[in-house]
Amino acid sequence: MLENYFPILVFVFVALIFGCAPLIIGRLVGPHRPDPAKLSPYECGFDAFEDARMKFDARYYLVAIIFIIFDLEIAFLFPWAAIYGEIVAVDEFKYFGFFTMLVFLAILIIGDFYAWAKGALDWE
Repeated sequence: MLENYFPILVFVFVALIFGCAPLIIGRLVGPHRPDPAKLSPYECGFDAFEDARMKFDARYYLVAIIFIIFDLEIAFLFPWAAIYGEIVAVDEFKYFGFFTMLVFLAILIIGDFYAWAKGALDWE
C-alpha cells in the first residue's frame, strides 16, 4: 500500500531540493556584506518620505474586483467554447447550451453597466 505513495514522496523531495538548493547555495557562495546604506529603506532610489502603511483609495480595490470578475468570465467562457460543438450536436441541448451562456453573459453585462453607471470605472 505504501509503495503507491513512493513516487509522490520522491516528487516532494525533488521539489524541495529544487526550491531550497538555490537559496542555500546563494547564501553560502554569495557575498554578505551589509552596510547602513544597503540596509536603509528606500522608495525608487529616494529616502522614504511617508509611512509604508498609508491608506489606498477604495477605487483601486474596486477596479481589482472588476478585473477578477472579467477574468472569471473568461475562465468560464473557454470551457464552454471548447465543447460548444458537442453541445450543439445533441438535439436536446442544442439551444439550451447556447441560451445558458447568453444568460450568463447578460448577467455579467448588466453588472458591468451597473458598475459603469455608479462611476466605478471612472478614474480621476
